[in-house]
Amino acid sequence: MRLDFFNANPRFLWIVFCLMRTLLDFALSQEVYAPHSIRIEGHLTLGGLFPVHTRGTDGMPCGDIKKENGIHRLEAMLYALDQINLDDQLLPNITLGARVLDTCSRDTYALEQSLTFVQALIQKDTSDVRCTNGEPPLFVKPEKVVGVIGASASSVSIMVANILRLFQIPQISYASTAPELSDDRRYDFFSRVVPPDSFQAQAMVDIIRALDWTYVSTVASEGSYGEKGVEAFQQISKEAGGICIAQSLKIPHNPKLEDYDEAIQQLLETPHSRGVIIFASEEDVRGLLNATKRANQVGHFLWIGSDSWGAKSSPIHQLEDVAVGAVTILPKRSSIKGFDEYFTSLTLENNRRNVWFAEFWEENFDCRLLSSSKREDTSRKCTGQERIGIDSKYEQEGKVQFVIDAVYAMAHALHNMQRDLCPEHSGICPVMEAAEGKTLLKYIRNASFNGSAGTSVMFNKNGDAPGRYDLFQFQMTNSSVPEYRPIGQWVETLQLRLEELQWPEGEQVPISMCSLPCKTGERKKRVKGMPCCWHCELCDGYQYQYDETSCRLCSYDMRPNPNRTECQPIPIVKLEWHSPWAVIPVFLAMLGIIATIFVMATFIHYNNTPIVRASGRELSYVLLTGIFLCYIITFLMIAKPDVGVCSFRRIFLGLGMCISYAALLTKTNRIYRIFEQGKQTVTAPRFISPTSQIAITSSLICLQLLGVLIWFAVDPPNTIIDYDEQKTMNPNLARGVLKCDITDLQMICSLGYSILLMVTCTIYAIKTRDVPEDFNEAKPIGFTMYTTCIVWLAFIPIFFGTAQSAEKLYIQTTTLTISMNLSASVALGMLYMPKVYVIIFHPELNVQKRKRSFKAMVTAATMSSRISVKPSERPNGEAKTELCENPPTATTDPMSESHNMAINIFCNYFV
Repeated sequence: MRLDFFNANPRFLWIVFCLMRTLLDFALSQEVYAPHSIRIEGHLTLGGLFPVHTRGTDGMPCGDIKKENGIHRLEAMLYALDQINLDDQLLPNITLGARVLDTCSRDTYALEQSLTFVQALIQKDTSDVRCTNGEPPLFVKPEKVVGVIGASASSVSIMVANILRLFQIPQISYASTAPELSDDRRYDFFSRVVPPDSFQAQAMVDIIRALDWTYVSTVASEGSYGEKGVEAFQQISKEAGGICIAQSLKIPHNPKLEDYDEAIQQLLETPHSRGVIIFASEEDVRGLLNATKRANQVGHFLWIGSDSWGAKSSPIHQLEDVAVGAVTILPKRSSIKGFDEYFTSLTLENNRRNVWFAEFWEENFDCRLLSSSKREDTSRKCTGQERIGIDSKYEQEGKVQFVIDAVYAMAHALHNMQRDLCPEHSGICPVMEAAEGKTLLKYIRNASFNGSAGTSVMFNKNGDAPGRYDLFQFQMTNSSVPEYRPIGQWVETLQLRLEELQWPEGEQVPISMCSLPCKTGERKKRVKGMPCCWHCELCDGYQYQYDETSCRLCSYDMRPNPNRTECQPIPIVKLEWHSPWAVIPVFLAMLGIIATIFVMATFIHYNNTPIVRASGRELSYVLLTGIFLCYIITFLMIAKPDVGVCSFRRIFLGLGMCISYAALLTKTNRIYRIFEQGKQTVTAPRFISPTSQIAITSSLICLQLLGVLIWFAVDPPNTIIDYDEQKTMNPNLARGVLKCDITDLQMICSLGYSILLMVTCTIYAIKTRDVPEDFNEAKPIGFTMYTTCIVWLAFIPIFFGTAQSAEKLYIQTTTLTISMNLSASVALGMLYMPKVYVIIFHPELNVQKRKRSFKAMVTAATMSSRISVKPSERPNGEAKTELCENPPTATTDPMSESHNMAINIFCNYFV
């Protein structure tokens, strides 16, 4: 290496001195490691790094031989060198040689081996070294390595790249995919013919999204390949959104069985995370599959393997049942037919240049070549006549294509470099001999050619190849022999044939979700710190699902639809005629109307008979009109509300009762005043004539009508839809009630005046309870008022007690109408039915026997001694008629005399 490089980079000086010391140690042990390298002479020498052996155990640097990843790839480089050296168009008159080393799948060991590549670049100071004869020693100058092919594992490539960049030796990897190696500032002399794991991670994210998985775990081998691959996956999945990482585990260097078992147990702690992303070495993949089988969890995990798994058989050998369903990724490749012919023709005789081929031969054919063979598990001797692909199974390893492409990329770069630097030379010129590694690196990055599989080979500014992947799934075939089946590809975008996927549980894609999708009408309540995990909460009550994470309340006149995705209008109801709540009041009202009409018709027909006259014809007709209106209001309360119906409700709601009780109040007041006046004088009280009674009744009725008119003016009648009345906890039962704009308070106020009249009438009925036994007109009125008060006392708690009920409309309407029907029926039955009975069935009692004068009645004797049958047991009309036709006799008792006077006044004016 040139001295000016150290002057320009003093920080590297200490590193170089350390390397030189290591190099001396390495040189002393050269005899030990000499068998672990292949040397092929040529004008230009390429270095090669291959994992010929596995990692060693028990302090040994190397373990068992790796047939596919090691020997196949190594022979692919030798095959490519042979093809290039035979090609007259590529590097004419220049032969490529090689120095191939075994990394033993260990980064530290690979670093030690790679020092071989830099020996020629280090100037040795031999000025103080002399032979025994005093002459200076003669050193064999090591060959100069112009470029390195390798390594395989990303961790090995990173370690080696840190050394090679110090000596400006370009490096092209055929299998290292760690995203870290794309950093052109740290690994500026590193290139690769395989795409980085950032593309692979993107492909994995696309696969997971295509499978509708949202909750997965990751497992990585300790080192750059695994850790950086998982890091890229996590970054891309985070940017894409919708994918959560349940656990991210790491398999340590030199793992034990317990490490794999612990990893599987940790994965089982999140059972819903069945999808497992693996960025791990072959050994770690196999260790995880073995641990899964030991844990009796075959079929639970759904593996997504990186290109280190690819379509290899070694990681799943005798673990096929655990690997069934695994989706793996492999950089797009093709089987190289020429290599198959080359490799299957190799024998122990024609392949002596490969120092590890004999060991491969023993492993491949399960035999022993020499007594000194390391194989102790077989006693079968190798004959040397075995043939690859005939006496053993053969399948081209997946990275063979990329090894060949890497060698050809180096060759094309050297070819272009020779053409530019040595235009007049057919071989290597001094300018090319002295060229630095930076010059060759420039030609490598600009190289572009069709590779061994016919696809283009090129590099971007970071030395990465474009992303092209084949997707495989390990499936059970019709012959029940599992194998890798192609299921799609990824070339910048995913092309996955979902219909060709097969899973251990059947054809349906298994679920790998933290939480299942919420049902329609449910919102997601996310778990803090885990956006893919949530609890589903139903949008209850009158809420609907606004979006997947929130519910909103419907407007007051709306309710959620059955699946709670939107709001719909609340159905409008009213009291229907066919409802049981309406049938009973209507039936009672019909009977009452018929009875009222019958009574009124009877009275009109017998208008001038004594019983009708004794009843007070004018007030009777007014009273019957009020009773009729009490029955009529039932139909208005049940009719469909509109402005007209609501107007009539306001008018007739209290009018019927007002007319009835105004008439009864006038009548009881008249009786009370007559008997009170009769106790003092024979002069008749004022305003007891029929005209006066009608006037008083009309005045009382006008007060009710005045209140109604004021109500109309202050609050015009209108209809409303009450959504609160039947807004139940279950929105499916919610109804909007179409009704008149009449509040409970307004209704009670409308009835309040009538109730006041009723109470006042009842008081007068109580005061007139001591009228003579022979005159019992006041007693039916009293019984009527008592019964009516009981009815309305029962009505009030029922009416207000059901104000919060969902059946308020029906209960209150039915209670009100039945109460009014009962009030009317009580008055009709007690006051008029006995009279109608006498008129129709005992007409002989409904006659006037003789005329009488007011003077005769005043001087008459008491009637109690003159009537043979007790008047209290007769109908009112009969008693009053007989009372007036048989006036009482004279007496000297003052109280009896005043009593008789009142009777005489009554008979004179009203019979």
